[in-house]
Amino acid sequence: MSTAPGELILEVNDLRTYIYTRTSVVKAVDGISFYLNRGETLGIVGESGCGKTMTALSLLRLIPRPAGRIVSGEILLHGEDLVQKSEEEMRQVRGQKISMILQDPQTSLNPVFNIGNQLMESLALTHKEGRRNLWQRAVDSLRNVNVAAPERRMDDFPHQMSGGMKQRVVGAIAMSLEPDIIIADEPTTALDVTIQLQYLRLLKDIQARTGLAIIFITHDFGVVARMCDRVAVMYAGHIVEHGSVRDLFNNPQHPYTQALMASVPKMEEKVDRLYSIEGQPPLLWDLPEGCLFAARCPHAQDRCQEYPPTFTIKEGHTADCWMLDPSW
Repeated sequence: MSTAPGELILEVNDLRTYIYTRTSVVKAVDGISFYLNRGETLGIVGESGCGKTMTALSLLRLIPRPAGRIVSGEILLHGEDLVQKSEEEMRQVRGQKISMILQDPQTSLNPVFNIGNQLMESLALTHKEGRRNLWQRAVDSLRNVNVAAPERRMDDFPHQMSGGMKQRVVGAIAMSLEPDIIIADEPTTALDVTIQLQYLRLLKDIQARTGLAIIFITHDFGVVARMCDRVAVMYAGHIVEHGSVRDLFNNPQHPYTQALMASVPKMEEKVDRLYSIEGQPPLLWDLPEGCLFAARCPHAQDRCQEYPPTFTIKEGHTADCWMLDPSW
C-alpha cells in the first residue's frame, strides 16, 4: 500500500506482551503506545532488558511461544490490527510490509548457502518469476545497499565477507521486498566505528530515496542524534518519555532520561569518574508498585508509590513523572 510522505503508517495502542513461566509472569512490554509516519525514524532507547527487542518482535508477532503472548493492545498497520491477524496473514506482512535487521549479521545468515540463494529465497516468496529474473533482482538489491561487484558477491558465502559487508547483505534481504517499515535492532553493534558511520549513512540515503519508515533500537545516543526524528525512552516495559530528538537532548524531563544523558561521556569535560545510574532495573516478574524508577531516582517522594500519569510538556513531548505535576 503506497502512502504519502508524512502519512501515518503504524500506530501502537496500549500494547502488552507478557511471558508466562511456571512461577511468574514477565511483563516484558507493559502498556506502550507510539506511532510512526512514512519517511520518519523513531528511536527506542533504554538499558538492556527494558523491552526494546520484545517490542520489535511483538510488531512482527514473532514473540517466543507458547510462553509469550500479546495479552492486549492494538498494532495498527495502515489501519489494520496485526494482533487480530492469523499466522497465514502475518506471513504476508513480514518482509513485505515490515522487515527487521537483527543485531548480529553472522547469526542472521545461513553459513551453508551462498548469498545469492538467500536473497533469491526471500524474493521468490512474492515474485513468481524464473530464476534468471530473481537472480537479477537479487543483484539489484545488493547494488542498492552499495555492495561492490554484486554479481560476483552472489556466489560468496557468509564466511567470505567482513562484518560490515554481511550487515549490508542482511539489509539487502530486509529491503528486497520494499517494505514500508524497517525495524533495525542495534544493527551497528557488531561493526567498528568507521563501518558504523557508513552503514548509518546508507540507511539515511535509502530512506531519502524510498520514504522508508525506520524503528531504530539502540543504546547509543550518538546514533540517535544522527538517525532519529523522535525518541521513545523505555524502562521496565514502559515508555517513560517520548518526544523529538531536539526536545529530549535539550530538555529531558524524566529523571531516567536525564540519567541516561548524564551517562554519555563529554569529550570537552575532564572528570575523575564517569557518571553511572545507581542500582539495577526492577525484575520484570516482580515489579514494584508505583513509579518503576523510584528506587533509583534522586527525586523520589512518597507520592511516587503511585504510578504517575502521562504529562504533556509541549505538543509531541510527554513523560511519566510526578515532578511534572504543578502541585509537586
